[in-house]
Amino acid sequence: MEEKLNKKGNDPDSVTTLGEHLAALRRAAQLTLRQVEDATDKEVSNAYLSQLENNKITKPSPNILHALAAVYKASYEGLMERAGYLTAGKARPATFAIAELTTEEEQALIAYLEFFRKQKKK
Repeated sequence: MEEKLNKKGNDPDSVTTLGEHLAALRRAAQLTLRQVEDATDKEVSNAYLSQLENNKITKPSPNILHALAAVYKASYEGLMERAGYLTAGKARPATFAIAELTTEEEQALIAYLEFFRKQKKK
């Protein structure tokens, strides 16, 4: 089972959903729901993103995932895996361009980036 972040992004040992992962990515990017809507040229509405992050929608279209991956500078393939469109494989691209990142390492980097950006704003 792959490790993911909880809603607060603090516990890499707890299992979470695609929605919680998207919320962690958005927080790490320091974007509001409305800012994501604007950044995707309204391809992803803030209401739709809220439903995704709260697991009311669990299988967004690949087009939505592509738009979010671009805004969050995240791995499109990784989001496609989490949504169930692709199966995990050894050749999975790394979110942070580091060869062979594990899911656990990716989540830890996202959590640290969120923490670092919050500290930087203080």
